[in-house]
Amino acid sequence: MTKVLVATDKAFAPAAVKGIRQVVEQAGFELVLLENYTNQDDFIKAVADADAVIVRSDKTDKAVIDAGFNLKIVVRAGAGYDNIDLSAATAKGVVVMNTPGQNSNAVAELALGMMVYYVRNFFNGKSGWELKDKKLGIHAYGAVGKIVARIARGFGMEVYAFDPFIPREAIEKDGVKWISSVEELYSKCNFISLHIPANSQTRQSVNFGLLSRMPMPAVLVNTARAEVINEADLLKMFQERKDFAYLSDVEPTNKAEIEAGFKAKYFCTPKKMGAQTEEANINAGIAAARQIVNFINNGDKTFQVNK
Repeated sequence: MTKVLVATDKAFAPAAVKGIRQVVEQAGFELVLLENYTNQDDFIKAVADADAVIVRSDKTDKAVIDAGFNLKIVVRAGAGYDNIDLSAATAKGVVVMNTPGQNSNAVAELALGMMVYYVRNFFNGKSGWELKDKKLGIHAYGAVGKIVARIARGFGMEVYAFDPFIPREAIEKDGVKWISSVEELYSKCNFISLHIPANSQTRQSVNFGLLSRMPMPAVLVNTARAEVINEADLLKMFQERKDFAYLSDVEPTNKAEIEAGFKAKYFCTPKKMGAQTEEANINAGIAAARQIVNFINNGDKTFQVNK
């Protein structure tokens, strides 16, 4: 019998587990849960006889993949998959997938929520300012970026987007202004919302050269990955631009230094929270289960990321 392991150090919501179980067992597969584990060795032991694995942000490294003697597929319940060793999976012939779009609304709402929280002075009772008529630049116009644009336009913001992989007409049909270069995006917008993946082209690409182009006041919102930020340059921006603010759900490694000197211009959630809603939890988990069933039964590789 095909065995599907759900390995989550942060467990899915009960409703998500129920939905995953229904999809898996209706296909005639066995579901095994490894929830709230604290030792990576537990994951390595549990994967030994699994044919398929569903993870969230769990570290799925070479040791895990090599331990899966029967492993055929790993699905990341979410969009980002930098927690999975793609090279190790590819070398072993293991298909890796993500579930794009399932968490998008949750992430987008968090991005706008942090903007509101900041411009209203973290709700401290003092007079703040409004998002209406401010210029928002969306750096990567994928599933999340599109929803950020829609919500921001509802606030009355003037929305711009840069994405070299999305046709101009696809951006403009949403009422968003297309920008031809990342430099122009940063030069034009008071707010920048980051939605780029962390890869060899993007790591530390958001640097002082880009950030210093932003008009005053400048607010950078990061619900993507910490790795895309050049953290030394981030600190330099705080030091040289008193109008600059950084809002994120991924902590920089120099968080303590930033908080010590610029607490009024910085906010970070206690842990990564972009996908932390009940709806996103359920959507991504069930999508992952369905993708596994479709792959095992039909060879469907639609969402494969290690091609």
